[in-house]
Amino acid sequence: MRLRYMRLGMAAFVSLAGMFLVAAQEKPASLQFQARHQVRDSASRDQFKGVTDAVTWAPDQTAVVICDMWDHHWCKSAERRVAEMAPRVNQFVSALRDRGCLIIHCPSDTMDFYKDRPARKLAQAAPKVETKVPLQRWCKNDPEHGEPPLPIDDSDGGCPDEPRCKEGHPWTREIATIEIKEGDAITDSAEAFYLMKQRGIRNVLVLGVHENMCVLGRPFSIRQMVMQGMNVLLVRDLTDTMYNPKMSPHVDHFTGTDLVCQHIEKYWCPTITSDQVLGGKPFHFAEDTRASGGS
Repeated sequence: MRLRYMRLGMAAFVSLAGMFLVAAQEKPASLQFQARHQVRDSASRDQFKGVTDAVTWAPDQTAVVICDMWDHHWCKSAERRVAEMAPRVNQFVSALRDRGCLIIHCPSDTMDFYKDRPARKLAQAAPKVETKVPLQRWCKNDPEHGEPPLPIDDSDGGCPDEPRCKEGHPWTREIATIEIKEGDAITDSAEAFYLMKQRGIRNVLVLGVHENMCVLGRPFSIRQMVMQGMNVLLVRDLTDTMYNPKMSPHVDHFTGTDLVCQHIEKYWCPTITSDQVLGGKPFHFAEDTRASGGS
């Protein structure tokens, strides 16, 4: 009889140990990033140098914000680059969703298209919370934050096409290449932040377009997330700018994007590249023929 109980006890112990082992195996591994930011040179306040730091985030405390990756754009060059980048964005987002991150799709001004989607209702259901500063519909350059003007002149709208494309609002939804899965959220407002707070999220990965406009200025994006005290990283190879090389500083389009990226690293948040999640090499636009391949 005693042997029987010992066997039962041993079986229960083995079963319990197995449960703990499975639980330990199922816990998502931490996200490991090499995050680059710019610091002032001690010898000259006008000079900066890139510094890379190791960053570790818990997936269940991390959101991925997809900014304005629309199906169409008034500028045909901009629309073409979004379509080229979208498959890599989908791969990146899918990998982080599988690891337990919250995916928030933010295609501004298209919420009517998604009004009946569970992902839209999920964002709408997040309870409103008090914020450190008001979350506005648009957050422009903020001199009080110490941010100087952007290093590119986008006052012409940033479209390089000839003849110049006619401005408008042709977008109707997020580009279909990017999948929306169960558990994702859809919003274009402060709902994104409310949902993050509801979920205990402290970390935000931002990607999408356009770096010098919506990626900086939307209520769910870099400036406002930083001002709310969130930890923010820009995925610098999964973004693009609205910049016409005919405007100052008269560099090619992709160098213009790099300049804005460095501006963000100086005054707002560090950056990473998508290969840190997917492996291989960072995403590279086919039109970018620079020998360096950019930043």
